[in-house]
This record gives sequence, structure tokens and C-alpha cells, in this order.
Amino acid sequence: MQYMEKQKVEWIMIDKALEINNTKPKYKYSVCTLVTKASEYEGMVNSFTNKGFNEQNTEFLYISNIDSNQYDGYTGLNHMLNTAVGEYVILCHQDILLNFDDEAVLNNCISELNDKDKNWALAGNAGGDSQTRYRRITDPHGTSSIGSFPQRVQSLDENFIISNSKNRVALSGNLNGFHMYGTDLCLMADILGYNAYVINFHLQHNSPGNKDASFYKSEKALVSKYQNAFKLRLIKSSCTKLFISHSRILTRLFNIKTFRDLVFLFAQGKK
Repeated sequence: MQYMEKQKVEWIMIDKALEINNTKPKYKYSVCTLVTKASEYEGMVNSFTNKGFNEQNTEFLYISNIDSNQYDGYTGLNHMLNTAVGEYVILCHQDILLNFDDEAVLNNCISELNDKDKNWALAGNAGGDSQTRYRRITDPHGTSSIGSFPQRVQSLDENFIISNSKNRVALSGNLNGFHMYGTDLCLMADILGYNAYVINFHLQHNSPGNKDASFYKSEKALVSKYQNAFKLRLIKSSCTKLFISHSRILTRLFNIKTFRDLVFLFAQGKK
């Protein structure tokens, strides 16, 4: 009896808390865009609504950079990822048009991914791995269908990226600009144990891409960031010591207690 009364008191104390075990997203899709040209964005939104993305299943979110760049690709898309309430968050350019596939096709692509890989976090229409670039897109270069979809990749093109809210990732806080954030997202997903795919969803992208000086600056910054992120680390947690390296041999050797203690003693002597 005393136990039951104690349980009742505890429940009364948390009666204003919200249980989220079985909560469902408000929308199936959130479509998020950085906008610099209102006319292009209007055309993009219209193409989505004409293909079945409506008020019942989709919210459209945007950040206006029309007058000035309030947000860049990293800060802006992180802000929209944090704000979106859709089950699947689409990060896309303002200059894409859904002139081919529709909402039903995208639903099928996502269902296929869910059946294939419960750890998928990202999907897009173009990307690559160490061997090949995969594409399902029409752009100023032509129409491409390269790959066996869904195709697992290590990077995604920024024109169209879907983020699975069940396996949410974020962009780096120490990078900026409007390039390479698709690759950054894929690297972050990989670190978290998730995967990225190119899917068979065909749309039109009206830009050929622009590898200007800012692109190469972003590329250099991305390489530098992950060179530092993947560096050798000596870590003291509250209850143990860890040696972490990209080398499997060194990781095994220097996590043997005797050798690990020697490494930490040497590191302390270097300070």
C-alpha cells in the first residue's frame, strides 16, 4: 500500500510532463530552403504543391537572404533542421522544380530505404563514393540516371537532401559558407553510425553548379576540419583512459593497459 501511494505521489509530481514514446510528427515532409530570389522560390513551391505536397502532408520553411545573407548554408540549414516538425526534412535549393516525379514516388523511395536500412539518415538525387558519382537528375548538363538505386554514398549534392528525423544529424558548427555542406552532413552521419543514399527520385535542377573561389575555400576548410577531428586522441574519462587513432594496430596496442599507461605518462611529461 505504501509503495502504491509513493508511486501515486511520483505521478502527481510529473503530471505536467509529456510522454513522447508514441508521438507522431505533425507533417510527413518539411521543405526547407534558403531564398535569395523570391520568383525562383515561388516556382519551386508551386512545383511541389502540383506534385502532391500539400497543406496536410507538408510544411514549407524558408530563410530570406534576399536583402543580405542572414544565414549561410551551415547555420541556416541547422536552424531549419531544428525548427522543422516533419518526419522527413527536405533541404533543397530554390532553383529546383519537380517536373518529373511526385510525392507518391518519393514515398516509395523512402519506404524502400526504410525496409533496406533502419540506419539511413540522408538521401538525395546525386552523390558519390570513392569510386563513382551517382545521379538521378535533369540539369543544364542533361538528364542522368547513373547507379543502382538506392545507392549508398559518402557525399550528397546540396540541391536536394532528405534528412530522416528518426536519425537526425546536424551540420558542423565550425564551418561556414554555401558549399560542401552535403559532404559535411554525410560525414557527420557516418560518425554517428548512420548512412546516406542516392535514390531514384527525378527532378530538375536549373543550375549547372559553380566552382568559384568560395567553393575551394569551403573545400579546404572541410578537409582541415576533419583532419583535426580524426586526429590521434588521448582521453581520460571519469573512470578510464582511452587511446583513439585511425590506425587499428596502434589502437589495439595502446589500449593494452601497460602500454596505454606508458603513453599517458609520456604525454604528461611533454606538457
